[in-house]
Amino acid sequence: MNLMWSKAVKTILVVDDDPATLELTRRRLESTGAYAVFTESRGSCAVEAARKCKPDLILLDILMPDMLGSEVAAAVHEDPALTHIKVVYLTSMLKAGEEQKSGENVIIGKPVRTEELLAIVAHELH
Repeated sequence: MNLMWSKAVKTILVVDDDPATLELTRRRLESTGAYAVFTESRGSCAVEAARKCKPDLILLDILMPDMLGSEVAAAVHEDPALTHIKVVYLTSMLKAGEEQKSGENVIIGKPVRTEELLAIVAHELH
């Protein structure tokens, strides 16, 4: 493996209770060659997943059956080793193509077009 290439790759954790959303988002991001993508389907397991994969960014569903996205984000940011991780929320509470900002957090409506997803992720990671 080329060491220069591996340093340029950013790690993303996608947390969503919908398996189709997880797979589609993972494929879209990995197809660029710029991201290593890990997925988690349960909010209650997201902090442990973040500890393991050490993401640069978490794409996080807001409404999940076991834990709200805001609770996941709070738990992530309470962990001293994870406080630096940026969070972008994905939600069906907004229409597709809608984007909002709440404090420092970006909230994107689902379903997300590939171009929009890639642009937001690139912006948040730079």
